[in-house]
Amino acid sequence: MNKSNIYYNRRNFLLGAGAMVALSAAPVYSKATGYVKGAGQYRRLTMFNGQTSENIDIIYWIDGVPILEATSEINWFMRDWREDVSFEMQRDNFYHISAVHNLLETNEPIQLLSGYRTKKTNDHLRRKSRSVSRNSYHLKGMAADIRVKGRRVSQIAKAAQACSFGGIGQYSSSNFIHLDCADVRVWGS
Repeated sequence: MNKSNIYYNRRNFLLGAGAMVALSAAPVYSKATGYVKGAGQYRRLTMFNGQTSENIDIIYWIDGVPILEATSEINWFMRDWREDVSFEMQRDNFYHISAVHNLLETNEPIQLLSGYRTKKTNDHLRRKSRSVSRNSYHLKGMAADIRVKGRRVSQIAKAAQACSFGGIGQYSSSNFIHLDCADVRVWGS
């Protein structure tokens, strides 16, 4: 059996067994940092991209070890869809998004609005909005703009702040938050 089959068999087993296995409850906000830093046996991302109509529901980390094939799939999912170019995203992004999703205690997928951006895409968005940074962390594979159906921007931001991890920008008028894996900071409303 080749490595690829082992990965998919293990992944499929875990996904199938998920209904039978009692997962630990979503961490209380006071324990969110522990979740980001490694608590739990596996981590999963469940996301939807409205621009590409793609869904992803993938276990990307098991027992402290990232699954490289899964992270490659996530990198493609988070690609710059305007240019159809992917980039190796910082894995800390995945950890942060996953932790926030668990803290929100919802079965709704995270909606990805923007992951990686090429310079061409970023420049295009800057011409349309003053809030797009010239040196955006999206260009470095360090950021994602997200929303969650049924959750307010303030709720998502509160969960993200509980993780004490990276930048959190609240864009309530556009109904999304920006998460990045740079220095801890908060802006917007």
